[in-house]
Amino acid sequence: QVRLVESGGGLVQAGGSLRLSCAASGSIFSINHMGWYRQAPGKQRELVATITSGGTTNYADSVKGRFTISRGNAKNTVYLQMNSLKPEDTAVYYCNAVTIADRYWGQGTQVTVSS
Repeated sequence: QVRLVESGGGLVQAGGSLRLSCAASGSIFSINHMGWYRQAPGKQRELVATITSGGTTNYADSVKGRFTISRGNAKNTVYLQMNSLKPEDTAVYYCNAVTIADRYWGQGTQVTVSS
């Protein structure tokens, strides 16, 4: 089992920045890769960015050049640095961890970007 706890969401004006954090606990040795997804009201959950245990990253086209995903030294923490935020980035952001056997989600953190 893996438990994920997100933090760092909030309200920011367009053009501003936020940094999300996700701390994993439990069977962290079994995690293959971690990532961030988001879900806006009335829309499906979508991928934002992922990072493998080897450090390979992948981004949605809509956030490339603005968001950066990274992992902490202890490998059980993942960050999402979000710059040049836009109103369309408003959503609940979820941390995700994938193992061979399962996929885990955090409780989500709200990000609201005002115009």
